[in-house]
Amino acid sequence: MSHFEIAFGDLPETISVFPLSGVLLLPRGRLPLNIFEPRYLNMFEDALANDRFIGMIQPTEPEEIPVDASGDIKDLDHENMPLHRTGCAGRIVSFEETEDNRLLVTLKGICRFKAGPELAQQRGYRRVAADWTRYRQDLVLEEAADIDRGRLLEALRTYFKEQGLSADWSALEGTPDEVLVTSLAMTCPFGPVEKQALLEAPDLLERSRVLTALVEMAAYGRSSEGQARQ
Repeated sequence: MSHFEIAFGDLPETISVFPLSGVLLLPRGRLPLNIFEPRYLNMFEDALANDRFIGMIQPTEPEEIPVDASGDIKDLDHENMPLHRTGCAGRIVSFEETEDNRLLVTLKGICRFKAGPELAQQRGYRRVAADWTRYRQDLVLEEAADIDRGRLLEALRTYFKEQGLSADWSALEGTPDEVLVTSLAMTCPFGPVEKQALLEAPDLLERSRVLTALVEMAAYGRSSEGQARQ
């Protein structure tokens, strides 16, 4: 076991949660974050002083982001957002302080959790009891899961072409299954409902199937959904 590897017994009983709609973190994925709200600066500073764990979780009903007259995002009412039951814990693996009082942070996904009872807020941010039992296998790197890479990559080529995007296809074709599925699931611009479905997929094979269906719908259009191969 490497010095930085997390064992099941290392997972905390409670975790600070960052409610963020449309953002997905998966085990072993890496998520860059730009932290500027005071309550979340507090949360990340406290995490850095302790176990470095942060729970990424989505609100159940995404709010419209309020913007003031100058175009700046106003503080969201995070105190009253109902949350999904399933989130994913990340560990802070890098951070940088900026001159304008922000933190540029990278989280590495560790393990999903079920959010239990909410605890008293701490320095303005929310915390929940965390149950990791159902997702214990997240700590183990999944081997090849017999995913249909050909179908996924074919849909992805069409999707990228429609979006005017380019990719290193030879590199993608050589990417291990879990890295490929995790990277695409986290970076493709799906909506909050789709992101939650990807998060809650029980294993790599099922996540690959959900991802392929979403890419196909985006690539070929919902009107042709019924013509998609089964």
